[in-house]
Order: sequence, then structure tokens, then C-alpha cells
Amino acid sequence: MKRFFKVSLADIFFGSVSFLSALLVLILIFSVLFVLYKESSLAIEKFGVIKFLITNDWDPVKEIFGAAAPLYGTIMTTILSLVVAVPVGVGIAIFLSETAPNFLKTPLGITIEMLAAIPSIIYGMWGLFTLAPIMREYVEPFLQNTLGKIPIIGIIFQGEIMGVSIFTASVVLGIMIIPFIASISRDALNLTPNIMKESAYALGATKWEVIKDVMIPYSKLGIYGGVVLALGRALGETMAVAFVIGHKLDIHLSIFQPATTITVTLANEFTEADTDLYLSALFYLALILFILSFVVLVIAKYFLLRAERGLKR
Repeated sequence: MKRFFKVSLADIFFGSVSFLSALLVLILIFSVLFVLYKESSLAIEKFGVIKFLITNDWDPVKEIFGAAAPLYGTIMTTILSLVVAVPVGVGIAIFLSETAPNFLKTPLGITIEMLAAIPSIIYGMWGLFTLAPIMREYVEPFLQNTLGKIPIIGIIFQGEIMGVSIFTASVVLGIMIIPFIASISRDALNLTPNIMKESAYALGATKWEVIKDVMIPYSKLGIYGGVVLALGRALGETMAVAFVIGHKLDIHLSIFQPATTITVTLANEFTEADTDLYLSALFYLALILFILSFVVLVIAKYFLLRAERGLKR
């Protein structure tokens, strides 16, 4: 009886601590959301939602603020970074899970994961002093002289070439998020049952056909989840992007032009905010970023949960 009582107390204590820990996380999330909303309320009242989102002006002197330019830069750099990272990340995952020699799998896997541990400011410095000159001298002129001549889509490859641009920032971001996509995609591919692969081989399928028709369809939800998690990582990046995007509060169709993102605007403008409305507009941007990041993470969790349920069936 005494032992049963001790076990019951331990269970109650453990359950209470677990509940309080979960509750603390919820409290922190809602407190952050509340503070962001409270501090941005002045800008919300003055500009509303739609007007703030579509206004391209950012003039602290006239106290006219709009999120269009930072939001455009955030969306463009994020999408282009995925264009860079998804094929490379999934390709690395396929190589590590199916085609790499055993002696290479572990060291290469560790090396890829180490990329995620490099501080973002190092990526930014490398991007500014190494990648940006290469982009300015070689890559962007080549793209402008080839893809820039294609009707309609060629417009995004036009304009003055500076090296510090949306395109350079997107490449740096893409390199940064490759480890996230590669790691999660590799884990998803490794969950493919051996019996499915062996059955395909027994029917005469080649290695590529097994990967294309068996492994990727079986693992696609896990891969989607990894891509969306990487998307969330790209949305919130600041330092690396700040070095190579130029921080120009304007919208240009050309990806070779300087631009800005929400995070870069917050980092560069916060110390300059000398009026209540100016500061409130920056908090409004932070609120938009918080909501975007939250939605992206919810979508990623949805895909990962669906993948997990599919494995249990």
C-alpha cells in the first residue's frame, strides 16, 4: 500500500510538471503574440491591414509606412532559395540513403549536417566577399545574356548588375537550408520498407525506377514536411541576408536588384525608430512575420504527422 502511494505521488508529480511545461510554452507563444499586437496597434489603427500590406512607401519623415517591399523581398528570397535548395537537398538525401558507398555515408552525412551549425553571420560574410563578386562578374551577366532574352520571364533577369541582390541572398539562403531538407528527406527515404524495394527489384526495376516509383512516392509527405520546415527557417533568417541583399526599400521585378526582407528591415530600422508610429510599424512587420512563420510550421507539422500516420497503417 505504501509503495503504491509513492508510485501514485510520483505519477502525479510527473504529470503536473509535464502539464506545466506544456502550459508554459503556450503562455510564451501567446505572450509574444500579445506584445507584438499591442505594440503594433497604433500602426494597425492608422494603416489597417490591406493598406499596410500593399503600400510600397516607407518614409519615416512623412510617417508613411507599408509592408509591400519587405514582404515582397521575403517572399522572393524564400521561393528562390527553395528553387536552389530542394533539388540539391533531395538529391543528397537520395544519394546518402540509396546510392552512396557505405564508407562515405557517415562522413558525408556529418559534413552536410555541419553546414547547419555554421553561424549565419559567417554565411553572410562569405556571401558578401566571395559569392557576390562571382555573381556580379560571371553568373548574373551570363543569366542576363541568356535567360534575359526570353519573352516575359526575361524581365526578372534585366536591370543593373550589382552582385548584392535578391538573387545572391537567395543562393546564400538556399545553401543554408540544404542541410534541413537533406536530413529530413534522408530520414523519410530510409523509412521505405525493404520489402517494397526488394519486390520492385524482383520485378526487374532499375535502381532509378525504385527510387522514382517506390521510395519517393512512399516518402513524399516526409519530404514535403522537410521542405516546409526549411521554408520556415528561410523566412526568419536575418544576418546572412542582411549582408548580401542591399536593404533597399523598394520593389523591383529584376532579381539582380537590391531589396530588403522583413527581418532585414527590422534589424536595420529598429535603432532609427524615433517616433511612436515608426516603432509601431516595425512591430507590425514583426507581427506579420510571426504569423507567416507560425502558419508555415503548422503546415510542416501537418505533413509530418500525415507521413507518420501513413507508416503506422
